[in-house]
Amino acid sequence: MTTLSDFTSRRLMGGPEALSTYAGKVALIVNVASHCGNTPQYAGLEALWERYGKDGLVILGFPCNQFDAQEPGTDEEIAAFCDLNYGVTFPLFKKIDVNGQAADPLYKWLKRETPGSCNRDVEWNFAKFLVGRDGAPVKRFGDKVEPEEIAPDIERLL
Repeated sequence: MTTLSDFTSRRLMGGPEALSTYAGKVALIVNVASHCGNTPQYAGLEALWERYGKDGLVILGFPCNQFDAQEPGTDEEIAAFCDLNYGVTFPLFKKIDVNGQAADPLYKWLKRETPGSCNRDVEWNFAKFLVGRDGAPVKRFGDKVEPEEIAPDIERLL
C-alpha cells in the first residue's frame, strides 16, 4: 500500500525532501496561492501548525498556479509573501500542478485514495487533504472549509 512516505517533493527554497520525513505525523496537505480570495486561510493554517505541531501535526503547502493564475510568483516571491503577510513557518514546497496530465504524483494519489474523493479534480486553491499517522489519506476538505473547522478531525487523529 502506498503511503505519504513514498513521495518526494521539492522544498520551496531548497532541494528534494522525502515526505518520509513526516512519517508518524498527521499531515494536512494544501494547495495554496498568494492572489486568491482564500489566501487569508494562510493565517488559519499557521494557527493550526502552531497549536498542534508539537503534538504531531504537519502542514504541507504546495503553491499552485492552475486556478486563474493566482500563484504567478517565483519561489522567492512566494516565500517573501508568505513570511511578510502571514508569518508562515510550516513547510512550503515548489509550485506544482494538482490537476490534469501534469498533476504531481502526490496529488494524483491523494485524489485517488482519499475516502470520498472519487478521483475528482481539486476544485480551487486551498483544498485540503488530511493524512493520518499511518500515512494513509483520511479526509478531503473543500477550499471554502476554513482551517479551524478541521481542528476536531485533527484532534481525533492526534
